[in-house]
Amino acid sequence: MKIVILAGGLGTRISEESALRPKPMIEIGGKPILWHIMKIYSHYGFHEFIICLGYKGYMIKEYFADYYLHTSDVTFDFTQGNSMTVHNNVSEPWKVTLVDTGLNAQTGCRIKRIQKYVGDETFMLTYGDGVSDIDLHALVRTHNAKQDRALVTMTAIQPGGRFGVLDIESSTNEISRFVEKAKEDGGWINGGFMVVEPAVFDYLQDEERCIFETEPLETIAKNGGLHAYKHAGFWQCMDTQRDKGKLETLWESGDAPWKLW
Repeated sequence: MKIVILAGGLGTRISEESALRPKPMIEIGGKPILWHIMKIYSHYGFHEFIICLGYKGYMIKEYFADYYLHTSDVTFDFTQGNSMTVHNNVSEPWKVTLVDTGLNAQTGCRIKRIQKYVGDETFMLTYGDGVSDIDLHALVRTHNAKQDRALVTMTAIQPGGRFGVLDIESSTNEISRFVEKAKEDGGWINGGFMVVEPAVFDYLQDEERCIFETEPLETIAKNGGLHAYKHAGFWQCMDTQRDKGKLETLWESGDAPWKLW
């Protein structure tokens, strides 16, 4: 199953860092948070990624172009014709497709623009700034159990009230209402880490203003196609400098909950 990662936003809430590099390239423990997210998926055997680029996307391309250099010892011999020898070349079992989905495109537009790389397959979708100790196999099982009705199965978490609020039917886990960025505290919210059927592309437009989390998800919810996987474990996005500090502290402690590998 392919994993689509939204990595093109401006990251304005953490501008101290994003002025210099795209938000998914901001480092936790010396590695981009994008790397941490991909390691979570890889731990569960999902190794094929489609990354939606936008703001400073060339930096993400450069990172993967030289990825083996980040993970290997290298000798540069300038006395022998500028030769390079790579020692102990260790890299991840990843296939990574990097797609420039536009500088100003919103999330729905970005997803629509990678449709040809996904094809007619069920795929996974997440954001390039959040980590979790989520059981991805359990997420997929939950989606498959509702496959006759579920167009999108979204991980639901309860950290507070900064994100899209979900009304979840207790007996079926069907999301009956999706409200983006509501003010309430304590409700179930969108934690990313979704499983998505290819029919979702029918709800999206190749227009920069198309936001996945507004009309498309709201319509899917009204039609009964949006379901929840409730996750009570660790989840943290890197939305602000304070969030970054929290993640750094956890990583340095040697007890980062999302480090499943």
